[in-house]
Amino acid sequence: MKRPLFLFLALCAAGALSTQAADVKENWGTHCAKCHGTDGAGKTRMGEKLKVKDYTDAKVQAEMKDEEMIKAIKEGVKQGESTKMKAFGDLLSDDEIKGLVKLIRGFKK
Repeated sequence: MKRPLFLFLALCAAGALSTQAADVKENWGTHCAKCHGTDGAGKTRMGEKLKVKDYTDAKVQAEMKDEEMIKAIKEGVKQGESTKMKAFGDLLSDDEIKGLVKLIRGFKK
C-alpha cells in the first residue's frame, strides 16, 4: 500500500514542478521577452533601444546579484525620470519572481 501512495505523491510533485517551469516560461514570454528576447540576449527592437543587458554573457551574469534582480523585477528600473522597465511586483508573486531570476541565470553560456 505504501509503494503506490509513494509513486502517486512523486508523480504529483513532478507534475507540480513541470507546471511551475511552464509558468516561469509563460511569465518570461508575457512580461520579459519583448525587450530581453526569448533567449535573454536582448536582441530585440525594444531591447536594443533600451540597451538591456545580454543575460547570455557570463560577465553580465557575474555582475548581477539575485537580490538586485528581484528588486528590479518587483520595483522596476528608472533612469532619471524615465522608466526603463516597469514594475511587476503587483503582477507576480515572490515565487514567480524568484523563478524568473532562476530562468535568467539559466541563459548564461
